Amino acid sequence: MKVFMEWTYVTRNKRETVWTSKEMNVEEALAIAEDIEKTGRVKQLLFYDDRGVSWSKKELAKLMKKVETEPHDVIAYFDGGYDRQSKKAGVGIVIYYKQNGAQFRMRANAQLDELQSNNEAEYAAFYFLLEQIEHLGVHHLPVVFRGDAHVVLHQLSNDWPVFSDEERWVERIEQKMKKLRISPIYEPINRKENSEADQLATQALRGKIIVSTIQLERE
Repeated sequence: MKVFMEWTYVTRNKRETVWTSKEMNVEEALAIAEDIEKTGRVKQLLFYDDRGVSWSKKELAKLMKKVETEPHDVIAYFDGGYDRQSKKAGVGIVIYYKQNGAQFRMRANAQLDELQSNNEAEYAAFYFLLEQIEHLGVHHLPVVFRGDAHVVLHQLSNDWPVFSDEERWVERIEQKMKKLRISPIYEPINRKENSEADQLATQALRGKIIVSTIQLERE
């Protein structure tokens, strides 16, 4: 989660001015706020998140204590594949997240019917990813979404137009993110960087279903 600070500074002769910081991580912002308050010249100090919601220092510190016990710092990968002969799709997702001071990786895949193309399989993979994020309990947080389906990511970020056959998927995805109050960060990557999700999608097409969560060692 990133925020920027806005504080009212009072000079010795009681003149006031308002300063605004750059956007930064909450931990950094709270540390800087502590230092600013030591000047004894701060009349008011507020933090604003990417949704424009304001927080006092006490409120933000309390929120971060709660966040620490829940999945956060989420980076999520997705991929979808489609077999024209069998008319089946395979979707794979990988979610990296932190919780209670530890790093975790969740992997899952699924085989789907009633899809018509590889592009639709990519959208289905993204929606499947959101379902797994919801299952983890991620909400009211920014999430980084990575995949080599550049069309999907650029359409979701409103960089590219959405065509009629894709509208229903875009609407479903946007409704789910609105429900979870997720602030998406879209990062298109190449296929090599998406190899984990790609492998899971391929395994799903072959009928090998995987659901696993492991704790990663600290670097």
